[in-house]
Amino acid sequence: MPNRLAAERSAYLRSAADQPVDWFPWGAAAFDRARELDRPVLLDIGAVWCHWCHVMDHESYEDEAVAKILARDWICVKVDRDERPDVDARYQRAAQALSGQGGWPLTAFLTPAGEVFYAGTYFPPEDRYGRPGFRSVLLSLARLYRERHGQVLEQAKEIARFLASRAGEARVGTPSVGVLADATTAIGRLFDTREGGFGSRPKFPHPAACEFLLARWFDTGDGEARTMVERTLDAMARGGIHDHLGGGFHRYAVDERWIVPHFEKMLYDNAGLLDAYVSAAAADLGDGPEGLRRDALEGIVFWIGSTMSDSEGGYFASQDADVGLEDDGDYFTWTADEARAALTDDEFAVLARRYHLEGPGEMRHDPRRHVLWASESLAAVGEADGRGAEAVATLLASGREKLRRARDTRPAPFVDRTLYTAWNGMMARATLRSATLLDRDDLAAHALRTLERLFRAASHTDDGLELPHAIGSAVTGILDDQVQTADAAVEAFEFTGDAVWVERAAQVMESVWAGYRGDWGGLADTRRGGDGVGLLSHALVPVQDAPTPSPNGTAAIVLARLAEHTGEARWNERRDALLAGLSGAAADLSVFGATLLRAIDWAVSPCTHVVVVGDTNARTMALHRAALAVYRPRKVVRRIAPNAPVAGLPAPVAAMLDGSFPRAYVCAGTQCAAPLAEPDELADTLRSFARSPGPRREDA
Repeated sequence: MPNRLAAERSAYLRSAADQPVDWFPWGAAAFDRARELDRPVLLDIGAVWCHWCHVMDHESYEDEAVAKILARDWICVKVDRDERPDVDARYQRAAQALSGQGGWPLTAFLTPAGEVFYAGTYFPPEDRYGRPGFRSVLLSLARLYRERHGQVLEQAKEIARFLASRAGEARVGTPSVGVLADATTAIGRLFDTREGGFGSRPKFPHPAACEFLLARWFDTGDGEARTMVERTLDAMARGGIHDHLGGGFHRYAVDERWIVPHFEKMLYDNAGLLDAYVSAAAADLGDGPEGLRRDALEGIVFWIGSTMSDSEGGYFASQDADVGLEDDGDYFTWTADEARAALTDDEFAVLARRYHLEGPGEMRHDPRRHVLWASESLAAVGEADGRGAEAVATLLASGREKLRRARDTRPAPFVDRTLYTAWNGMMARATLRSATLLDRDDLAAHALRTLERLFRAASHTDDGLELPHAIGSAVTGILDDQVQTADAAVEAFEFTGDAVWVERAAQVMESVWAGYRGDWGGLADTRRGGDGVGLLSHALVPVQDAPTPSPNGTAAIVLARLAEHTGEARWNERRDALLAGLSGAAADLSVFGATLLRAIDWAVSPCTHVVVVGDTNARTMALHRAALAVYRPRKVVRRIAPNAPVAGLPAPVAAMLDGSFPRAYVCAGTQCAAPLAEPDELADTLRSFARSPGPRREDA
């Protein structure tokens, strides 16, 4: 008979419904049962996209002998980390404190009070890989719990006290330009000058760091900041972490050259990367070598549209890496023979050189299999092949399309169709920006439908609006969902000019300010008074980008944007209060503090207001599109009708309005440019007006 997970909404939990383990979902019932029987709790946290989670499920949780041990000695709880990020965050911290290691699957061993006394990640069924076998761990820890009961409980309480004393990453400080400069230096020390990116292997994308560095280049003319952005975006676009056939990016690369990825694709990664590639294109940095950056940008948009979009509005959560347990990215990789079968001889000749389809492959489990990555330049391929560049480009395009169609006939990795609110907010915001750059009204329409759907699911609080963790989910009170959706709503206001969006953002942030603040120097990751089971009773103040943008940093950016759009002092006062409790941690966090650093930038650097005045005719809309399309950090765009009220505009901007239309008005801080009537003039003004002197257009 299926176990009690069969009724759960989570695809990951339902995948365990036929396991012989008597699983509980997260909740009070499991811990009540553990107290009743005085048994320890096994907590398994994983995700539907996690390869090693599926391996451990198969090796251990589908094993009848393991299930008998669990039934006799343990109460078993299974958690989807995407569905319950609040649970995952706390028990990951506990695992890292105990073992120095986190990740998925997270395997934690708890007292009936939900406190941790031992933890690890993947355990093989028997001793191997230098790891103890799962059966022996279960037996040893159950015996320890029985025979040294008091000692185990005291150790778990001590660990809980230690974690509670370090509940937040916040540190009091003063936002300043100096903090931004120091952080830029710290990020530069992590930059891989040869391969791009930050740190060594494994290599994770850090799109927020690219956004921060791009703003530093724009503001200061720092050529090194620009170089870090360009080389990182180019290296990722060239590498195997980029799906050159179906578009989008895999979660991370196991090597420093970005070649071999972990093949799962996450919505949040691709939202952040879409933002970064759009910003680089909007900053007029070009399409990258051989158009790689443009290909990457358009590829994300293609993957989202073809694989990850709900037609009613909404973006799906993730695409799995594998189809089966023996599979390691086989859907995404190729043998030379598989490629030859799909291509003409001429197409294979150029694709083999361009994408490293001959010789030893990159996959350890099957050395015949190749990850597609741009191993040779187009010029080198053309020279070796004897064809001209145009002919090579044509063959590459037709060959990639044939490989993509051939790949589409393979069994595809599972797509989790859950519509998580925070990730949908991130992708809606990035999609609105890409719609302007690509002149794609269909992208904008879908992003706006997504946001409408999110807000239809919102509930009213005493102070404003509260969004659920996912469409149809009973889980509520997650900070990230609130602030990412509010940020997307402000973007929708700038895109449409419809005041309902900024009003919705304000309602969400009112609720956040009332429900998530405490004495801990920032905003907690969950609403006060929520589920207190286990370590959820501990407040946690998320400051780092780990891996999604910091909810506290995002909150501060939204507060700053609301202040600029409404002119209401309370939003800046709240931004300043929030940053005063967080800024001391910013520089030390390096790339993991990039979103917080961007928030500090909003607080200490002048904003640029762009006001487009006119009816909804072609000339007005062309000005508005130019205002949105050109990159400028801390840009605030507003479109208003002639003779409309100008409440909320800064005084220098309001003083510029002379009744003429269509016109665009640009003010950077207290400096204002002459009124503009042509989109090209507006674009040039946004690129150059009131910028500090210094080199900006050098080749990286």
